[in-house]
Order: sequence, then C-alpha cells, then structure tokens
Amino acid sequence: MPHIKNALIRYRIIDKCLRNNYKRYPSKHDLREACEESLFGSLDGAHICDSTIEKDMFAMKIEHDAPIKYSRLNGGYYYTEPDFSINDIPLTEADLGAIAFAAKTLLQFRDVDLFKQFGSAIDKIVGRVEVSQDGGEQFIQFEQSLSDNGSEFLSPILEAIKQSLWVRFDYTSFISGQSKVRKVIPLLLKEYRNRWYLISFDGDKQDFITYGLDRMKDLEILSETADKPTNFKPENYFKYAVGITSGNTDPSEIRFRANSIAAKYIASQPFHGSQKLLSETKDEVVFSLKVNVSEELIRSILSYGGELKVLEPKSLLDEINRRATAILKG
Repeated sequence: MPHIKNALIRYRIIDKCLRNNYKRYPSKHDLREACEESLFGSLDGAHICDSTIEKDMFAMKIEHDAPIKYSRLNGGYYYTEPDFSINDIPLTEADLGAIAFAAKTLLQFRDVDLFKQFGSAIDKIVGRVEVSQDGGEQFIQFEQSLSDNGSEFLSPILEAIKQSLWVRFDYTSFISGQSKVRKVIPLLLKEYRNRWYLISFDGDKQDFITYGLDRMKDLEILSETADKPTNFKPENYFKYAVGITSGNTDPSEIRFRANSIAAKYIASQPFHGSQKLLSETKDEVVFSLKVNVSEELIRSILSYGGELKVLEPKSLLDEINRRATAILKG
C-alpha cells in the first residue's frame, strides 16, 4: 500500500509541474527533483530515479489518459491539452484506500507540538476519506469553496517570499472596480474563509497592504531582491485580528452586551481568542475583546441584529448605529 500511495502522490506532483505556467516544459530531471523534494525533502536521487518518473508518466497515460508529450524544441514535457488535470479524474477504490492509509498515518501526528495547530485540518481530511469510503449514500456535508480563483498564484508567490523577491501584478479593487499595477514585497500568505490573501509591503505607500489572490492578474516575479521590513512579525501580525484585516496598530478594548440566547452562540463561537465574559445575569451577558476594529468585526456584530449592543468604544458604537440606520432606511 505505501508503494501505491507514493505513486498516487507522484502522479499529482507531476501533474502540477506540467500545469505550471511559470516553469513550462519540465525535464525528467525536474520532475524527479520535484517528487523527491515533496516526498523526502531531498534532491540527491537516493529515493527516486529517472526510470520511476518514466514509469509514472506511462501509467498516467494508460490509466488516466493523460495527454503527456515530449517537446524536443523545449527539452521537456507538456500536456497537449492545456486544460487537462489528473485532479479532475474520479478516484478509484484503490485510490481511496491508498489515501485512507496516508490519512491514518497523518492522524498519528496530530498531537505532536509542531502539528497541533493543524489538528482540526487533519481531522477533517481523515473524516472526508472515511465518509468517501462509506458508499454512495450521503450522511455528512462539508463546507465547500465556491471559487478557487487565484490559487494558481500560491506556488510562485510562496517562492518569491522565500527568495525575498519583489512581485508585480494587476489588481482590481472591489470599491472602484478599476485595475491598477501593484509592485510589492510579498511577506505572508493567509487563508480566510476559503480565500487566499497576500500580506505585503508597498514601497511607495510605506505601509502593509493585503491583496486577495482572486483579484490578481498577470503576476510577475521580479529578479529584484527585496529588503523585508524588520518590524513585520508573521506570528504577531494577526494577533489582534478578526478576519483578514489587521496591521501594526494598537488594538482597541471593546465591550458589548448580548441577550441570553445570543450570548450562548457568542460563547460557543467567540469573535476572537481574547474574548472574555465580564458579567452575567438571567437576561444578558457582557463580553470584552481586545482586537483591531475591522470590517469583519463590524459585520459579525451586525449579524446579531438587536440581540447585541456595543458599549465601548463610542467610535465603534457610532459606526454600528450608522449602518443600522442605513439598513432601516432601505
């Protein structure tokens, strides 16, 4: 089973390389290195040889009708059908069995300190595999992303971050609807509600700016080396954030009151890790937060309607009242 599992993983690594528009026509050597680095963290060829890659591509052609061809002109492999992806092919029972083996192996490490932050993600992977093996009848539904726009930029941006290189791209604003060219230093990739965002430093604005990958076009990784700002700490940047909006500004002390029913939901799903229960009566509960005031926080508060009232700060209360008034006016 481990042999089958590794083969399935290699197929998808090869598939990803063949679909990478930023490094087209990978050679057999490139594919071998990509597989070995992903599976074993090395590039010396001790675990995977070129003949293994040849057998993998042959199997992909026979078993999955992968349109792989070799380009003598470019010295590498490519798909004759640019839209083809092995990920679009339904998994067989053997595939699911191999994935289940890998998932159960991963489950053994969920309590290791290094992986504790990914515990829920590991549980979700294992749960998906177990559900998939239960047959056709559906008992569980998972949250699904409605769009994966921008996901193709994840790999090149990650490489730019690692190598401290500037990036340039066209970006369309939700507010103005206009597209402008941005040149920034990429610092951190962040996922929020099934969307990916880039936290970057804009040299012209001398500020940290967040961009949604789904609104990017024509990404270009520049050869120009970037000097990353020394005051950016990835582990602290979202310390006081609710949602994707954050920054290096000081957090605000927020107090709000909720009725007894809403308080149960808020206690079970806190707005933020800093949330505390200050007082409680039969009819209402008072909570506190220490966070940056953000659009996501405001919308979360508004989602409770009249069941929640902001007590402090006054600036946040005024903004909530302004938006509530606009809603009533229709």
